[in-house]
Order: sequence, then C-alpha cells, then structure tokens
Amino acid sequence: MKIKALERTKTHPCFNAEAHEFARIHLPVAPKCNIQCNYCHRKYDCNNESRPGVTSDVLTPKEALAHYKESKKKFPTLSVVGIAGPGDALANWEKTRDTLQYIREYDPNVTFCLSTNGLKLTKYADDLIELGVTHITVTINTVYEDVAAKIYRHVRYEGKKYFGVEGAKQLLVKQWEAVKYLRDKDVMTKVNIVYLKGINDDHIQDVVKQAEAYGASVTNIMAHIPVKETPFEQLEQATQDEINDVRKMNASIMPQMMHCNQCRADAVGKLGGCRNKQIG
Repeated sequence: MKIKALERTKTHPCFNAEAHEFARIHLPVAPKCNIQCNYCHRKYDCNNESRPGVTSDVLTPKEALAHYKESKKKFPTLSVVGIAGPGDALANWEKTRDTLQYIREYDPNVTFCLSTNGLKLTKYADDLIELGVTHITVTINTVYEDVAAKIYRHVRYEGKKYFGVEGAKQLLVKQWEAVKYLRDKDVMTKVNIVYLKGINDDHIQDVVKQAEAYGASVTNIMAHIPVKETPFEQLEQATQDEINDVRKMNASIMPQMMHCNQCRADAVGKLGGCRNKQIG
C-alpha cells in the first residue's frame, strides 16, 4: 500500500489540486537527454518562454542545494523538490542523485518528485526509492511503435542510438516496464501524455487504459506547445477546451490531473502564482 506517498500527496500541489497553498521548486540540474522528441528543442537557456524543458541556468548539485535553502526562506510553504530537466533526470543520474542526497541531508521532511521519459527508470527505481522519491512522472505519448517512431527522432540506450521503429520499441518497452515495476512500490506514478494533433489524438484513451492497467496513479493529458526549429513547429496546438474534454472523457478510467501549468525546469513557487527562478 502506498502509505507514505499518499500522505505526502496531501502537500504536493502538482499531484493534488487541493494543495494549492503549498509551493514547489524545480531544480534544473539535468541538461542531457537520451531521446529526441520532435516537439522539443535542446536549446534550453531561455528567459522568455514558460514551458517544460527551458531554464535560465543549469545548476550543479551544490548550487541546487544553496538555491533550495534560499527559496525555502522566500516560500515557507515549499514542500516539494522536483527534478524535471531541462533534459532527462535519469540521463544525468549522478547529478540527480547527488542533488537529492544533499537536500535530504539538509531537509529530512521535503517531498521528492522526479520527471523522466522512463528509458532508465527501471534501472534506477530502487535507488530513487532509497533516496526518498515518492512521486514520479513518466511521459508516455502512445502505445504504438509506428506512432512513437513519428514522435521521437532517436533514442540513445546503452551507448547505441536507435532510429525509427527500432528506437520507438526500445523506448515503449522500457516506459511501460517501469510503470509496471512501480505499481507495488510506495510511489505515486503519473503518466504525462502530450496531445499531438494528427499524431496520437485518436488513441489517447488507449494510453490512459494501459496506464491504469499497469498501475499508474493518475494521468495528465496536456497540450503540445509548438517550438520553433522543431519538426512539430507547425503542428496545430490543442485548445484548452479540447484538452479538458479529453480529460473528462477519460476520467471514468482513472484519475485525471486537471490543473497542470506545464512548468519550466526552474519553476519555483505556488502553481498559478509561480515565479521562474532567477539565479544570482
């Protein structure tokens, strides 16, 4: 039973809409990524965009600790530390691990949250749990290899780069394997699904059904944000009404996150009133 994770969810504003009085911080310590999404640009040093994968700076683990200490003074209700990029947390394992260790030594009570594409999640799952991570988000956009091949340009795994359906298969197997592995652990697992018009919008429900079957706690269906100089730059963005409709359509299958802000990798503060962090 997920006793510890459920208790910590009470003060986790991303996993619990009722916890809006609590703040969270994303620490941008993970610049590298092991996949290339066709909606993502690896240029992350951006001050003017508010979306996942962008940050003003990349921190070392010790800088992240110092930033957490300062942020805790500014936001007394700061309850959650998340690592959400700007790349993939587990493609930067040593930096992610050291950051969590430093902060846990300083603050035994803070909740740890982590976002990943899932490629290395099974490999590091037990280590994350040992470090005290209770909330993990995995972005899974399809259950079909041919569709995944349209979404991901390449996948780098165990030193080899895979393209097309071959890379898609590697990624999907590892993603769902990880979700299933966490089912019986004291972890709240959220599956993020990026709604891509003309790509995966006809089978979002298939992803939600598989997430439920494999033991995820909640799914978060969110709009693709067009990014310049990416293959999906011209892909039409779903409206908020369209996103809300598909969330409601899937609410009978499993819980849906309805309040996602699609935050930056360096966000800090309360959801909605969030201030992007400025270092220095």
